[in-house]
Amino acid sequence: MVIRIAVLSDLSRMMEIYDEARAFMRSVGNMNQWPVGYPSKDAILRDIKEGYMNVCVDNEIVIGVFYYRIGDDPTYEKIYDGAWLNNEPYGVIHRIAISDIARGKGISSKCFDFCLSLCPNLKIDTHIDNAPMRKALLKNGFSYCGIIHLANGDERIAFQKHI
Repeated sequence: MVIRIAVLSDLSRMMEIYDEARAFMRSVGNMNQWPVGYPSKDAILRDIKEGYMNVCVDNEIVIGVFYYRIGDDPTYEKIYDGAWLNNEPYGVIHRIAISDIARGKGISSKCFDFCLSLCPNLKIDTHIDNAPMRKALLKNGFSYCGIIHLANGDERIAFQKHI
């Protein structure tokens, strides 16, 4: 498997993977994260053009997708009921999704390792109902740090890993 920056020709497959991930979330009881239409095609296009979208490719098939950027995230400025591990520069991971054909094969761990190779300090958040992602984060050495709020006010649980 290789991880590379997404290109426009990946868009259709990326949207399929987000649809699969949304269905998987619903099947495991996460009924509220990523409503239909999220992430939007326009947001993904913008993030591809800015170079922040990444794809995991195995045998020329895109099997995973995630947003990764080094730099401050406005939603991480304030954290409640806890604290970040440090205030050093960090990379942020958003909207990680794995295809049904690759689920359970450690793809998220490979994504985390890839991001850590670019920046040794990572922050990520997830919905409280996203038990599979919480499990993956803890398994990969992320520490629970507290609660953050998205721009729309929705609450998320925040994690950080520093090596």
